[in-house]
Amino acid sequence: MKYIIHTDGGSRGNPGPAAVGVVIEGEIIRKAASPEAGEPRLVSKWEYGEYIGETTNNEAEYRAVIFALKKLKQLVGSEKTKEAVVDFLLDSELVVRQLSGEYKIKEKGIQGFFIEVWNLKIDFGGVSFNYIPREKNKAADKIVNQVLDKETSPQSLTF
Repeated sequence: MKYIIHTDGGSRGNPGPAAVGVVIEGEIIRKAASPEAGEPRLVSKWEYGEYIGETTNNEAEYRAVIFALKKLKQLVGSEKTKEAVVDFLLDSELVVRQLSGEYKIKEKGIQGFFIEVWNLKIDFGGVSFNYIPREKNKAADKIVNQVLDKETSPQSLTF
């Protein structure tokens, strides 16, 4: 089972109100009724967003990855997680390079999130982190902004 996950985390201000957005796409291959029919693929797509309070952009990016790994484990089930191969697509080159081991992490707070990602990813058959330009991560970015718009817009008061 292969999954492609787009994640984005963002804050309005740095730090400021923050949210995560996650788009999970998965292929589930079913065996065909006959050899001539081939193997049809059922592609599933899930979208999630969550307000995470006041934080920085980098922390929000890490928390989006953590959220996605936990959510995928729930969707797949603990017993099938080892069969899942996950390709993350993020528009934060810094976070991708940190998670791929190319850059050291100097911030203590971010080190804790790195360790949490590391501990979560060992449950899966394989996890990779890849940088994509922001314009190719529009769906996850849109979720972040929708959540932030909802959480930070002034509420109408009725008397």
